[in-house]
Amino acid sequence: MRGSKLLAGLAGLAAATSAYAIPWYFQTPGSQIARDVDHLHQYVMWLIIVIFVAVFGFMFWACYAHRKSKGHVAEQFHENTTVEILWTIIPAIILVVIAWPVTRVVVAQKDTSSPDITIKVTGYQWKWGYDYIKGEGEGISFVSMLSTPREQIEGTAPKGQHYLLEVDNELVVPVGKKIRVITTAADVIHSWWVPVFGAKQDAIPGFLRDLWFKPEITGTFRSQCVELCGKEHGFMPIVVRVVSAEDYTKWVGDFKKAQLAQAEDPNKKWEPADLIARGEKVYGANCVACHQPTGKGMPPAFPPLVGSKVVTGPKEGHMDTVLNGKPGTAMAAFGKQLSDTEIAAVISYERNTWGNKSGIVQPAEVKARRK
Repeated sequence: MRGSKLLAGLAGLAAATSAYAIPWYFQTPGSQIARDVDHLHQYVMWLIIVIFVAVFGFMFWACYAHRKSKGHVAEQFHENTTVEILWTIIPAIILVVIAWPVTRVVVAQKDTSSPDITIKVTGYQWKWGYDYIKGEGEGISFVSMLSTPREQIEGTAPKGQHYLLEVDNELVVPVGKKIRVITTAADVIHSWWVPVFGAKQDAIPGFLRDLWFKPEITGTFRSQCVELCGKEHGFMPIVVRVVSAEDYTKWVGDFKKAQLAQAEDPNKKWEPADLIARGEKVYGANCVACHQPTGKGMPPAFPPLVGSKVVTGPKEGHMDTVLNGKPGTAMAAFGKQLSDTEIAAVISYERNTWGNKSGIVQPAEVKARRK
């Protein structure tokens, strides 16, 4: 009975895997580099299988053919020059057979020269910052963060189609163009990875590292940070949208127009109620994961804001903490992620919520406090 269940289970597993055929373990490549990586993977896997079958086949044959019951006596190979030469030369040949195509692919991956577009990618806890610094779209900057509603994450609402793999601002690039990506990080090590393009590079604080990809297909491609970077590591998606050259030009124009239209005057004086309402939205998008909706945080890693000395103390100290972060803690610097108005709003919200009553901070004060 148990044997029949095991066979049925194995048959089901075989049927499930065969339905996916070869692409089961990789996404369908969307660039030449990804195709090379896919071919290299298959090549090495088949080579490993051949070596496995040869080695274990010979071992089992030797054990069977030279068993004690047939009167065989164990041979001694101590300081046998022939054997030592063989087990040195054969692995060396295998390494060369593997290293030659691997080196070719690695060298191609590192050739970031002559890009059509260069994008700087900065990892933050827990979002991505994108700055188009060369080519069409130069000057565009935005932050991309998870857009899956907290209700889905907390299990109070049904999960959507792209649960944890959707963002508010997608990285948009044109098809058929060489895209150079420069990675770095503002806090801890992150890793930017888009498997369909064979693009992966760690983002390390204080270092600039680069990679490139040349998309050959249009569409929306999803991935995640693949470096364990903290509490919200699983909530740091990457979404790349590849469009035609014409659509990319249109997107660049529309984005820049929208940026100008949404630009806020840091000298505008806000009504307290409006500023606090705006701050609630900023807090929900950037702070709630650590400090919680109640402001009670999760001590000791994420201290409470209720009655906090920073929140209820001088507003200059509060602004410095939000703008520049706090070294040695999980508190990130938001000075480059949020505008003066957004920082003023979230500070005002924190200073006037959960029983805190510490006054309002205007955008002009934040602007003057920037270092």
